Amino acid sequence: LSCSADWTVKLWTQDSKRALMAFDLASSVGDVVWAPYSSTVFAAVTSDGKVHVFDLHKNKNEPLCAQAVVKNAKLTRLCFNPKDPVILVGDGRGTVLSLKLSPNLRRKAKAEKGQPDDPQSLRALEVEKLDRLIAITLKDRELLDGK
Repeated sequence: LSCSADWTVKLWTQDSKRALMAFDLASSVGDVVWAPYSSTVFAAVTSDGKVHVFDLHKNKNEPLCAQAVVKNAKLTRLCFNPKDPVILVGDGRGTVLSLKLSPNLRRKAKAEKGQPDDPQSLRALEVEKLDRLIAITLKDRELLDGK
């Protein structure tokens, strides 16, 4: 996962020189990070003061949320709290804001009825979810490219 001043966030696979997915956020992107609770959720901050939260499992094209959190400052850094549903964002003036994620932006994987729900099993579910997303996206690309 990478971000750039060219307004994009890109998702890459290790074995490709071409981005798997690209997202245009319409403003220079200061930082992007994966959520610690989901393999398909990431957030990015932009120079227009917005936080963008994506869940690729729910929507591969648009963020679930794009919220302006500061005026007249560029957001430059971002991190998820590893335990609580909180994001910290920093701006170019040195201010740090703490933002609580709404419930629809912090859904964790749940084991199906009768399946193990220990941390290792839930992690395996998350890996499987991202692997499926990548496989579907690669297949879509092949169809679009005519290969």
